[in-house]
Amino acid sequence: MVDILIYIAAAVTGIAFLFALYRFLKGPTAADRVVAFDTMTLVTVVFIVIIALAEGRGIYLDVAVIYALLSFLGVIAVARYLERGL
Repeated sequence: MVDILIYIAAAVTGIAFLFALYRFLKGPTAADRVVAFDTMTLVTVVFIVIIALAEGRGIYLDVAVIYALLSFLGVIAVARYLERGL
């Protein structure tokens, strides 16, 4: 039963990633693309956590936390660039 729920969560995560990718490619402004990129990184973090649950490996959670921190810093840098031009 848990395996089925993990597969469903992975499928929903994949669909969410595709929606964010569409907004990233079709976004009319740079701010839309930044928000879509941030959404894609969050969905990727969720996918890494789902893989950690499926495999039973806690080390993947560390990878997810580091990836989330780095993506947060990247989005902040891009947003600051768009706001003031560094």
